Amino acid sequence: MTLRIGLIGARGYVGSELIRLVAAHPQLELAFVSSRERVGQRLADHESGYIGDLDYVSYGPQEAAKSGADALVLALPNGKAAEFSAAIDAAAPDTALLDLSADYRFDDEWYYGLPELTRARAAGQRRISNPGCYATAMQLAIAPMRDLLDGPAQCFGVSGYSGAGTSPSDKNDPEKLRDNLMPYASIDHVHEREVSRQLQHPVEFMPHVASHFRGITMTVNMHLNQPFTRDAVIARYRQRYASEPLVQVLDEAPWVSRIAGRHHVEIGGFTLSADGRRLVVVATLDNLLKGAATQAMQNINLAFGLPELTGIVQ
Repeated sequence: MTLRIGLIGARGYVGSELIRLVAAHPQLELAFVSSRERVGQRLADHESGYIGDLDYVSYGPQEAAKSGADALVLALPNGKAAEFSAAIDAAAPDTALLDLSADYRFDDEWYYGLPELTRARAAGQRRISNPGCYATAMQLAIAPMRDLLDGPAQCFGVSGYSGAGTSPSDKNDPEKLRDNLMPYASIDHVHEREVSRQLQHPVEFMPHVASHFRGITMTVNMHLNQPFTRDAVIARYRQRYASEPLVQVLDEAPWVSRIAGRHHVEIGGFTLSADGRRLVVVATLDNLLKGAATQAMQNINLAFGLPELTGIVQ
């Protein structure tokens, strides 16, 4: 079985990672790649991981719906997915649609695909919302202690500037970020609302962007409703993620420089207050991979009944 994947928004950083992953997957092939800026140009001239004859096209919702692809991936800015969703629903309802934006993360009719937490509902899904990169790090850091939280979890996140996309802004300008840490959207960030909704527990999130290109560091402060020892906390995380190949539990705090280009999440640096009721945990992931493209690949594999890690090389 070979599944054909169409990609809308192929010029961005995540689109590039998805092209590479699909090209390496033994049961997937690219049906088309859409980018208005590169129409008519050879895909292989821009993506070293792709060997083939595809040229970039510029497909709108109707063209995408009629493409015959088994799955469409939308790598578009927030607010752009609805037209594609409506066209697919009307013309090709059995086509799997995976949205990388936040547009459907709050819609109960769509499957929210964070496999380590929602895998039980993944098989056969055809409308899939990929979690946010920050949101993935927060949820995986908090989930093992979710039932013991006493008050909101506070999350201090720092992302490489690739998380701000390719459209020029202060948040992805290397010169402005040099020797700098830039806070933004310190209250009511979309990922704060996303995680609070998914965990059904309030989260307070303070995002920042730094001068490195890729990778997220998430430091999470949790107040607990009972005292814990450090050994007990680590045992809880290791038990929760023992069967998860893309989550590694460390003793020490993970380094963002070590996660770049890797598919997994690292969680560690477990620190407790003297009374054992305040816990700080650090998580790192690559925002372009486990925060986006790798997770999309997990979701596509699960939706079509393929082994989850097919095409994901550790």
